[in-house]
Amino acid sequence: MEDYISQIKDLLVTYAPKVVGALLLLIIGLWVVNVISKAISKIMEKRSIDTSLRGFLINLMNWTLKIFLFVTVAGQLGVETTSFAAIIAAAGLAIGMALQGSLSNFAGGALIMIFRPFKIGDYIEAQGEQGVVKEIQIFTTKLNTVDNKEIILPNGALSNGNIINYSAEEKRRVDITFGVSYDADIKQTKDVLYSVINNTPYTLKDPAPQVLLGELADSSVNFITRTWVNTPDYWDTYFHIMENTKIALDKAGIEIPYPHSVEIQKEG
Repeated sequence: MEDYISQIKDLLVTYAPKVVGALLLLIIGLWVVNVISKAISKIMEKRSIDTSLRGFLINLMNWTLKIFLFVTVAGQLGVETTSFAAIIAAAGLAIGMALQGSLSNFAGGALIMIFRPFKIGDYIEAQGEQGVVKEIQIFTTKLNTVDNKEIILPNGALSNGNIINYSAEEKRRVDITFGVSYDADIKQTKDVLYSVINNTPYTLKDPAPQVLLGELADSSVNFITRTWVNTPDYWDTYFHIMENTKIALDKAGIEIPYPHSVEIQKEG
């Protein structure tokens, strides 16, 4: 019993300082990593670095610093760092083979940060989904739909697929087609449509709006209206023109054709 107690005392004398030192190193190291991350984030913010890029770099730096910290703590406990590095390399290879999709997503996130096809706040369409970019992370990108649902897209597929960025340009063109009766006067119809467009508060004068006769369809004469607006005003303009065009055409006595159901009464 005395031998066991002696051995325990020897172990405590030998390893207790290392364990305490490793714990202190871990606690202080995590605090330092947190301080460094906040300081670099403030520097990036002062230099007006894009929010999406800032979050991505801070996230990447946090993981890198923490890995170095854990290796240092392991060395403090007496673990051979060379052996530890070899273990990490072997584990990294095995994990890499198992998580090829995740590595693809990581590479996709890096490509998104480098080529910048979109940024936080942009309205995009990709992978069959649409929404406002909420957050760009290392592996995924988060979108918010117009009805406030969150969509998470893997960066690998996102970076390799087609992306439509509706917010990339300052101006957008609102194209709407209206069909009127063949009995309607072309000049009168165009005047009515121009009047609606020019009285829309979001319409830009340059480029000038257009009203074009686009098609002589089976049951209607189709006019195309083209209106340039500032990108944030796109949907307000669309709905404003749709509603006020219907009102204006009705007031002018111009018919908008629609299918008529014909009921045939059979004689008994």
